[in-house]
Amino acid sequence: MLHLDIVALGKLKEAYWREAEAEYLKRLSPFAKVTIHELKEEPFGEKDSLELIKKKEAEKILLELAKIKNSFIIILDERGKEFSSVELTEQINKRAMEQLNNLTFIIGGPLGLHQTILAKADLKLSLSRLTFTHQMARVFLLEQMYRAMMITAGRTYHH
Repeated sequence: MLHLDIVALGKLKEAYWREAEAEYLKRLSPFAKVTIHELKEEPFGEKDSLELIKKKEAEKILLELAKIKNSFIIILDERGKEFSSVELTEQINKRAMEQLNNLTFIIGGPLGLHQTILAKADLKLSLSRLTFTHQMARVFLLEQMYRAMMITAGRTYHH
């Protein structure tokens, strides 16, 4: 069975995002074991060093990654590679064929990710050239993982 770890900075604050996440986690449950690792964002203001904030968040992410073994790391990054849903499914299935059934997705906070985290990526993935909040990205990612499972299973969810 596929194991998906999602390391995400920040909480899903609004009820509608939490409900959407719960729905996709339920839909994914027959196909994958999904673990959400929700990390606290660092507070920051206009006078704070944004690079220092990203570095502090990177330290939290690195500690969490140390708990996840033998995983293919996919970082959501605006400069990452864009895939169609079918192409993303092919990437996931390729990892499964290589016996890499553990995928870890990293979603940064509002400031993005520190270079030390970007350097850990086995793949940098862009969900779109548009910018989304990290809450949206989390739900969109879950939907795309569900869509990938449906494409692989030959179900009609994806047209």
